[in-house]
Amino acid sequence: MHHFDVETLTASRWRNGGGATREIAAWPAGTEEFGWRVSVADIDRDGPFSAFPGIDRTLTLLTGDGVRLTCPGVFDRLLARAGEPFAFSGDDALAAELPGGACRVLNIMVRRGRWTSRVDQVAGRPVTPPVGHAGVLYVLHGHWRTSTDGRVLTAGQGLWWDGDDNTPGGAVAPHSPDAAALWADIAPVG
Repeated sequence: MHHFDVETLTASRWRNGGGATREIAAWPAGTEEFGWRVSVADIDRDGPFSAFPGIDRTLTLLTGDGVRLTCPGVFDRLLARAGEPFAFSGDDALAAELPGGACRVLNIMVRRGRWTSRVDQVAGRPVTPPVGHAGVLYVLHGHWRTSTDGRVLTAGQGLWWDGDDNTPGGAVAPHSPDAAALWADIAPVG
């Protein structure tokens, strides 16, 4: 299990200047062609999103007043509620509009045909990663405690693991009444 705090991750500006990405994890690490990648993106202004052919993506609003994602003839979706995931093909050429100003999103990307992902909001119950799956737990509110080292995690912090990590028992559990988190389960295909 690997801990992270989004505010300590290096922000890489987008080529179009419309935002910045903070990578939480990618697997395999250090390679150009990732199997899966998890990051947090700060979207600063309206504009196009980069296409990622062969990749399936899931965006989940974390903070801000929302982002409208449009792909002409395919979808027009307003993400206005924090914690609600939206899955789409990275092949799509899409644009983002910020009706209420800048926002932050959790971005999950998986290589189609090799990995799948599912993002759920969890509250009031422990999260135990399935054996052989990778994933991320991102704290939205409150406090969560890890079972492996007893560390308490707060908003903007979390854990990630790959399919090779051995995670016996409950990996992380709510530690305050207002505890809520996003759990991205990343599973190998077949």
